[in-house]
Amino acid sequence: MNQLPIFVNLRGVRVILLGDGEMADAKRRLIERAGGLCVGEDVRDARIAIVALEDESEAVAAVDRLKARGLLVNAVDRPALCDFTTPAIIDRDPVLIAIGTGGASAGLAKALRQRLEAMLPAGLGKLAKALDAARDAIRRRWPGGPERRRAIDAALAPGGPLDPLTDRDENAVADWLEQGGQGVASGLYTLTIASTDPDDLTLRQVRLLGSADLVLHPFDMPGTILSRARADAAMRVDDSEAEESGVVVRLVWAKTEESS
Repeated sequence: MNQLPIFVNLRGVRVILLGDGEMADAKRRLIERAGGLCVGEDVRDARIAIVALEDESEAVAAVDRLKARGLLVNAVDRPALCDFTTPAIIDRDPVLIAIGTGGASAGLAKALRQRLEAMLPAGLGKLAKALDAARDAIRRRWPGGPERRRAIDAALAPGGPLDPLTDRDENAVADWLEQGGQGVASGLYTLTIASTDPDDLTLRQVRLLGSADLVLHPFDMPGTILSRARADAAMRVDDSEAEESGVVVRLVWAKTEESS
């Protein structure tokens, strides 16, 4: 991961936009859709700038001036000059899915957005709002943070009662709470990995990796497999002596088991 994805609240925020024509118009629509205010370079309280100038030398000079002021700058179609890039967006308010390639290919990001858009139910935003409205009830049902996270993970897993890729009725969250659904229990789970291709992981393996507080792995486990774990999960080369609390996932190679 060579960039940190973040969502910036632009409502009422002044954003410098330089340029005219199709490129600048597209960025203006994006900024205004997010509630931002497009302003010129002379506005001093702006903190973000987008340079949509066709001329290369003019664009480079503008980026240099704006960066010298301490602004974060996006230069359209010039990833080497960018402090940040603008992703392809799927909007299921309040769910917002951003797809970026680090500036490598806007066309690829767009193609992925179009494919993923067709997979996501129109009611996904309603599910998010229902979960938000039930926040206090969820905390009462599962007072402990790790326990609560595991219950939510289980509910949102493929085939779960709140599977986000399946349309549910408006009472789905209330029904789930009433039924007292449980998540992945604390303990040690050993997963046998037979392939370096993450697409070969089973649904159970993906679910456990996504719920893990700690992942123990062989020194030669590929990053492509480890990347399927929670982004904030602790990871450590397996020393076979760990005694940890929470959900601990131990990855082993299939060949290791066969040879033992």
